[in-house]
Amino acid sequence: MRKVYLCTGLICLLYAGTLLAWAATRKAGLWELTTTMTWQRSPSVPGTTGEPFKGGTHTTQVCLTQEMIDKYGALLPQSRGQCAMANKVITPGTVTADWVCTGLMSGKGALESKWSDSDHARSKVHFTGTFQVGSEMEPIEWTTESTATFKSEQCGSIRPQALPAGRH
Repeated sequence: MRKVYLCTGLICLLYAGTLLAWAATRKAGLWELTTTMTWQRSPSVPGTTGEPFKGGTHTTQVCLTQEMIDKYGALLPQSRGQCAMANKVITPGTVTADWVCTGLMSGKGALESKWSDSDHARSKVHFTGTFQVGSEMEPIEWTTESTATFKSEQCGSIRPQALPAGRH
C-alpha cells in the first residue's frame, strides 16, 4: 500500500513540475502578432459581384494576461463571434484544441500553438463551417497562420481581448 501512495505522490509531483515548466515558458505582457489569413472557400459579399472576402497578412499588438496563460496556454485567435476552445490538450511547448464557433459563423477549426522559447510562438487554425449571408448560410473554409514575439511585460494602452465564454 505504501508503494501505491509513493507512486501516486511521484506522479503528482512530476505532473506539477511539467505544469510549472510549461507555464514558465509563457510570458504575460505585450506581444506582436503577425497573422496571415487564407480563404480556401469564402462567402460571397452582399452588394458585389460575388467577390470573395480577402485574406492577407496583418500585424497587431495584443496583451496576453496571466489568466489567459493559465486557462488557455495560447494566444487565442482574434474572432468576431461566439467562439470557444474545446478538447484542449496542453503539453510542454504545445497547445492543441478545437476552435468551435456558433452564431453568424458556425463550425469547427483545429487550433495548434507551439512555443519555441519564452519569447516566440507560432500558431495555426484551420476552420470549416458556415457563415450567414442575409438569410442564407454559406460554406466557408479558412486558415490562419500566426507568429508572435514578446515585446514587453507592460501592455501600455493595449487592452487584453475578452476571454471567450463557454468551454475552456
